[in-house]
Amino acid sequence: VEDAIHISVRKDVDVIATAIFPALLPGIQKAVAAAISEMTQSLNQTLEHAFSSKSLRWRLEARLTGKSFAEVVLLHTLLYQVEQVFLIHKESGLVLQHLVAPDVAAEDADMVSAMLTAIHNFIQGSFNVDKNDSLDAVRFGGLALWIEQGSQAILAGVIRGNAPKELRFIFQDALAKIHLKYSSKLDSFEGDTELLLESQNELAVCLQAQYESIPQKPSPVLWIVLGSIAAAFTTWVSFTIQDNLRWSAYLTKLNNEPGIVITKAEKHWGKYFISGLRDPLAVEPKRIMQAAKLNPKTVISQWKPYISLEPVLLTARVKKLLKPPVTVSLTVDENGILYATGSAPQQWIVETRKRIEVIPGINQLQEKDLVDSNLKQFELKDRLKNKYSN
Repeated sequence: VEDAIHISVRKDVDVIATAIFPALLPGIQKAVAAAISEMTQSLNQTLEHAFSSKSLRWRLEARLTGKSFAEVVLLHTLLYQVEQVFLIHKESGLVLQHLVAPDVAAEDADMVSAMLTAIHNFIQGSFNVDKNDSLDAVRFGGLALWIEQGSQAILAGVIRGNAPKELRFIFQDALAKIHLKYSSKLDSFEGDTELLLESQNELAVCLQAQYESIPQKPSPVLWIVLGSIAAAFTTWVSFTIQDNLRWSAYLTKLNNEPGIVITKAEKHWGKYFISGLRDPLAVEPKRIMQAAKLNPKTVISQWKPYISLEPVLLTARVKKLLKPPVTVSLTVDENGILYATGSAPQQWIVETRKRIEVIPGINQLQEKDLVDSNLKQFELKDRLKNKYSN
């Protein structure tokens, strides 16, 4: 067997190369890829952090050009993208399969194949190159055409940007798998491309793309916006706390006022609602509201009248109803006893005795310290008369 192989190699190297090419290539690729990966790892990390945020400028560009922000970002951050992949029959030059990346305008596949053949023939005929040499790359503007030669098929990829050399390993691996799976179909190919439709699974792996990673640094505008929001929130919290303190102070003062009974107090949607009972002689709630520095427009009050039996208000009510002379002092204690002191005309005293019976909260009139001013005048006249008559 060994002698046969040696003889076969001497006669035609291509026969052995064609046979072992699919089997050896994957192992070689993995070994080379591992070595390159170790060397480029630190470089990739450095490059990844070497770019500053340009999102504000890109947003302005998107507005000026009418493009979406996503389009502008992709345009500036695209490192490379495989836009199209061709699988070409080596012997006939016919396109076996053709894949296109999403959102990419594709050219006619047969035209690309014919162009490759023409370029290859031109180089072979115009330059002193070995007939076994093959074209492996063509660059035009921002596009590049990478070509991988196999024993039965050619894989060509249209690339935008600067692709890393590792991409060639992906191309080579895909081409090797196609040779392994579809070797018999490639060997007997007579123009029916449907027989190789499943090879699109291997070709799809070649549609690679890589974008520049943009470090997410907060922009000055974002800081300004966040600062404004924080300031507004702080102000709102401050005013809310102040309003709540004023509202609490208002309720406390109302509860301490005689003749006012709070039955309900609550807050909804920035408004204060309060309801209860109020004696007509009690202090006006608006005065307390002003003292508490509450905005009257934010307070909705509902007071129902009632008669308070608190001594202070009973005293005020009695004075208002009885209209005592300036020489009389009236006070009501907690038991509803009305104390009248001083001097008053007999008629007022008599009327007072009658009227207190209908005043709510007055249970008794204490008038031991109240003197009839008319009788007092008579007594004074008698004393004067007796004095001068003697």
